[in-house]
Amino acid sequence: MPLGRTGLLVPQVVYGTSYLGNLYKALSYNEKLALIAKWFECTDKPVVIDSAGKYGAGLALEVIGLGLTELGISPDDILISNKLGWFRVPLTTDEPTFEPGAWADLAYDCIQTFGYDEIIKCFDQGNQLLGGTYRSEVVSIHDPDEYLLAASDPSDRELRIKEILESYRALFDLKREGRVKAVGIGSKDWTVIKELYAHVPFDWVMFANSFTIFRHPPGILQFMARLENDGVGIINSAVFHGGFLTGGDKFDYQEVDAASEMGQKLIVWREAFEALCQEHLVSPGDAALHFGLSHPAVVSIALNTSKPEKMMRNVETLQKKIPESFWKAMKEKGLMDPDYRYL
Repeated sequence: MPLGRTGLLVPQVVYGTSYLGNLYKALSYNEKLALIAKWFECTDKPVVIDSAGKYGAGLALEVIGLGLTELGISPDDILISNKLGWFRVPLTTDEPTFEPGAWADLAYDCIQTFGYDEIIKCFDQGNQLLGGTYRSEVVSIHDPDEYLLAASDPSDRELRIKEILESYRALFDLKREGRVKAVGIGSKDWTVIKELYAHVPFDWVMFANSFTIFRHPPGILQFMARLENDGVGIINSAVFHGGFLTGGDKFDYQEVDAASEMGQKLIVWREAFEALCQEHLVSPGDAALHFGLSHPAVVSIALNTSKPEKMMRNVETLQKKIPESFWKAMKEKGLMDPDYRYL
């Protein structure tokens, strides 16, 4: 499908690459190569992948370049999206200083940096890490919501907004120069995308943890309709809420406290969801996938796995139909918006 007004054609599934940067565990190079090879077995070309300088302090980008070269993949057969704002630096401490505990066995550290010149440096470094043959043609700013959330006070937040807007001025200059094909944004907080959209004409946006079978408030549905009318492509990601909807212990990458009010709410919802899935012979993960791609404004769904065998199953799942009786029951049980009209 076309990615909004960009003219770029993207498949239903976009592949995340954080595991190539040793997210939570260090896979061997051969395991990573198997993941890369599987992309091209599961998806029509061009394969689209989502990466970032933050993933393993640039390790993911290095592995992508090495793996694509070893597999003999033509640059025309892959479209690389690189989220910018993190710059690789030497490792001078025992462990990397960014996201402690999230990354394993890294040889470098990285720092967050925004601004016109800074984001150009991130872009150039990313292409260097890819090895020269391959380059990122789709770019965005990495987690601006987290950067704004870290502001110490309103004036600091205003300064950070200016740095983000300067970063986007640089990215759109790259687009005018023909060095990239599309400029977008990815965020775990969709309201930050909406805030910045008042200043930046994004070609595409990526929602994370925001439009899911569990969470789809009226506000985001209205915003999605606006983006669709404006010709802005939407990629949906993190539709399992960090694995919680498929039985994991974390929700949006945070441990669930079963004793808290929110923790109890999450567990009660999941138990009812699982029971309904079992009754209708539907996998919870399949239901989450189908919902995540159900809105007509959503072009693709971004999925990230460390297991190659899961990739084909995810693609095949989206070709199957989930019974209308299941969606009807979800609405009747109050597990999703009863007025959601696309299922």
